[in-house]
Amino acid sequence: MYPNLISIGSLTIPTYGLFVAIGFTTGLLVSVKIGRKEKIPPQQVMDMGFIIILLGLIGSRLSYVLLNWAFYRTHPLDILKVWEGGLVFSGGLVVVLMGLGLYIKGHRLSFWKIGDLWAPGAALGQGIGRIGCFMAGCCFGKPTQMPWAVVFTNPDSLAPLDTPLHPTQIYAALSGLIIFIVLMILHSKKRFEGQIVTWFLILHSIARIILERFRGDDRGFIPGTEMTMTQLIATLILIASVATLLVMKTKQQSKIQT
Repeated sequence: MYPNLISIGSLTIPTYGLFVAIGFTTGLLVSVKIGRKEKIPPQQVMDMGFIIILLGLIGSRLSYVLLNWAFYRTHPLDILKVWEGGLVFSGGLVVVLMGLGLYIKGHRLSFWKIGDLWAPGAALGQGIGRIGCFMAGCCFGKPTQMPWAVVFTNPDSLAPLDTPLHPTQIYAALSGLIIFIVLMILHSKKRFEGQIVTWFLILHSIARIILERFRGDDRGFIPGTEMTMTQLIATLILIASVATLLVMKTKQQSKIQT
């Protein structure tokens, strides 16, 4: 594909970094729009956006490094090369939730309301960012003979060259777009705070568990199992999210009956 969008002398614009930036910006704009409807000041949304971008990059990169520690322990300087690809969304999500939780508590905001604010934009932003993964060749899939298989030929690509692979990056991009559409529909019919972000966690976790089965890069399997670390994290998030949604629905029904 096209790992580098533009190369002029020493100036190089990585395609991956560009799409990640576009994804963050698009997600932020979506959240600002939703925030206006929820009467949340745009400046406050922008402040939270900065926190999310910073913690998201740190958490997702740290997760990727830990999953590929065999390489990075001998190439420590490569840890900082985020523009070359290598982010684990689930890991970033956990760090963002913790950091955002502290911000929300300090400003006496509703955690669930703020979660609903950011969930659709996060799904869309992730989907756009995955296009950057596709261009760079990171997060590549297993070899396949499916008619929609992709073959990477650019020598700068992070994926194996000249081998038909599952386009897992496109799978992830499409799942992000579908989740975004579903969440926006749910937002228009929202019944209680926390409904949107909980569904985001559920849908994203299901997508991650499924997509991991098609990934061809080193995933860091749990010893004695065929489950990857990402699948384990996604499974725990899924269980907790389903339980939370059931509790929320029960409380909502009790309020309606009373």
